[in-house]
Amino acid sequence: MFEAVESLVAERRALEGQLADPATHADQALAKRLHQRYAEVSAIVRTWEEWRQLGDDASAARELAADEPDFATEADALAARREETAERLRLLLVPRDPADGKDAILEVKSGEGGEESALFAGDLLRMYTRYAERRGWATELLDATESDLGGYKSVTVAVKARGASEPGQAPYGLLKFEGGVHRVQRVPVTESQGRVHTSAAGVLVLPEAEQVDVSIDENDLRIDVFRSSGPGGQSVNTTDSAVRITHLPTGVVVSCQNEKSQLQNREQAMRILRSRLLAIAQEEADAEASEARRSQVRTVDRSERIRTYNFPENRISDHRTGYKAYNLDQVLDGDLGPVLESCVTTDLEARLAALES
Repeated sequence: MFEAVESLVAERRALEGQLADPATHADQALAKRLHQRYAEVSAIVRTWEEWRQLGDDASAARELAADEPDFATEADALAARREETAERLRLLLVPRDPADGKDAILEVKSGEGGEESALFAGDLLRMYTRYAERRGWATELLDATESDLGGYKSVTVAVKARGASEPGQAPYGLLKFEGGVHRVQRVPVTESQGRVHTSAAGVLVLPEAEQVDVSIDENDLRIDVFRSSGPGGQSVNTTDSAVRITHLPTGVVVSCQNEKSQLQNREQAMRILRSRLLAIAQEEADAEASEARRSQVRTVDRSERIRTYNFPENRISDHRTGYKAYNLDQVLDGDLGPVLESCVTTDLEARLAALES
C-alpha cells in the first residue's frame, strides 16, 4: 500500500539538494517552483511517515496487550488513527491540477441588476480580500472600473501566497472554485418600496502565469493607448496612459487604466493577458483529457449560477455541493473557508471515484 510514496522520498531528497545550491536562487522563478514542489512532496512524505509510525506503534501495543490487557484499548485507538491518516494520505496522492500551486488572478464583473449588481461585485471583492488576509495572502489591485454608487462594474486583483503552500492550499487551488455566476437576493439601496430583488455578478479565476508558462510573440499583439475614464487627478485622465492589448491569434482583449504611467498599465495588462492565455491552453488540454478530468467541480459551466447569497435569511447556498449555512454576514466578512472546503471535498470525491471506476 502507498508504494508510490517511495519515489517521492527520493524526490524530496533531490529537491533538498537543489534548494541548498546557491545557484538555484539566482533564478527566482525556478526557486519558487522548487519550493512549491518541495512543500507538496513533503506534505505527502510526512503523512506517510506518520502512517508507518502509527502501524509500528499499534503492533507494539498489541504485543504488550498479551501481558497487559490495558494496552489492547491503546492498540485499537492507534489503529483507528492509522486509518484516518491513511485516508488523508490517499487524498494527498490523488492527481491534482498542475495549476493548483499557483497564485491567482481574480476578476469580478457586475451582471444583471445594474447598480445593485455593481455594489454586490464590491461585496464579493471585499469578501475575497478579507479571506486572503485571514490566510496571510497578499492582494494587489490590477484594474478597476467603479460604478456611480461606489461598486464595481469590473475589478481585477492578483492574490499571492507568501512563501510555499501545502498541496491544494495555494490561492488558485482554493479560489478556482469561485469561478461562475454569483446570485444575490436582497433589498437594493435604490429600492424605495423595500422589495427584495435578485441580481448577479460574475467571477473569473485564473492561475497567474509566469513568463515561462506562456510564450507571447510581440508581433501577435496590437497595443492601443487611450485616455483613462476613471476619476480625475494625478494625471489619470489627462494623458493617454491607459493601455489596451489585443492578442491577435486568439482575439483576447485586455485593458488596464489604474496606474499613472503607460508602462505600468502595460505591465499589468500583460500579467492578465498571460493568465488568460494560460487558462485557454488549460481548457484546451482539459477538452482532450478523460471524462473524469472534465467532471471536476471547477469545470462547471460558467453560465450556471453556482451560489446564492440571501440577505433576508442571512443564508448562503452553494448549488454544486449542497452546502448551506445561515452565517452570510460572516462569510462576506471573509469566513469563506467552510464554503470552499465543501467544494474541495466534492472535487476530491469526484477524482477518487474516477480513479476507482
